[in-house]
Amino acid sequence: MNLEVLNRSNDPRGPLITVVGASGFIGSALVAELARMPVRLRAVARRETPVPADARAAVEVRRADLARGGEVGAAVEGADAVVHLAAHIGGARSWRAADERSRRVNVGLLHDVADAFRDRPGPAPAVVLASTLQAGADAARQGAYARQKAAAEEVLLRAASEGVVRGVVLRLPTVYGRSPLTGWTGRGVVASVARQAVAGEPVTMWHDGTVGRDLLHVEDAARAFAAALGHVEGLEGGTWPVGTGRPEPLGEVFSAVAGLVAERTGRPPVPVVSTEPPDHAEAGDFESTVCDPSAFRAVTGWSPLVPLRTGLDAVAETMVADGARGGIRT
Repeated sequence: MNLEVLNRSNDPRGPLITVVGASGFIGSALVAELARMPVRLRAVARRETPVPADARAAVEVRRADLARGGEVGAAVEGADAVVHLAAHIGGARSWRAADERSRRVNVGLLHDVADAFRDRPGPAPAVVLASTLQAGADAARQGAYARQKAAAEEVLLRAASEGVVRGVVLRLPTVYGRSPLTGWTGRGVVASVARQAVAGEPVTMWHDGTVGRDLLHVEDAARAFAAALGHVEGLEGGTWPVGTGRPEPLGEVFSAVAGLVAERTGRPPVPVVSTEPPDHAEAGDFESTVCDPSAFRAVTGWSPLVPLRTGLDAVAETMVADGARGGIRT
């Protein structure tokens, strides 16, 4: 993919792309994707970000806690484009609760990014924000995390309307899989189910299994962000759902994961059972997710490539291997 359209300074080394949250689940996959391209890549995260050994890009790794004052400006200085993937999802249920740090990371950092570019001379840089499908849901069905993402979208699109940045919002469904750079399987529902199956615990769900989720593989998500960078002019100022377009019944997905783990452990598959929902369950937990990526595809040509079975099998393989070594990353 040609990203030269971002190179506003015509630097012979290529455009400078800053990835914020580069060591995370999607961030590390995006670093792997962009590292194959003739660009300058600045990978910013609190943790160290690995760099592919065969990287074509000129990669700068920068460790920074962007929640601290003054760090954002330095992270995005000189950037032709920023991909904002940083999010505060600290524990198993933290995405359901709003606190001071989560709002600082999920919303406040967008204010800082916009402020960093507000007085910069020359063409406006591109800023691509990772959001969630739930940000577009009815307010009564939004959890705290979705509300914060919706607020972040407003900050970015307001800055775009003022000409400060060229803002693009990608609304993602459930992202799963194994990062090609770190091997991490993330903290989503698929990884959680695989973890339960490896531990020999019954897999529980709060419904009858017919609730559907659009499951987007992490490598396809990374390719979507790269595609967005290459088509900013056609996407700027908009919010774009990005997924497979197919809601997968969770009961079938959970059973498939249990079966894949069983194939690798030699044990019988753990049961998948329905349980009473906890008090913190939200309305959206009992509704199928509908994601139509056709508009994004029409502009960029992007489409998902990783088959669901292939992605689920890689998660099961990783979890079984980690379990055998006595530790599963969470």
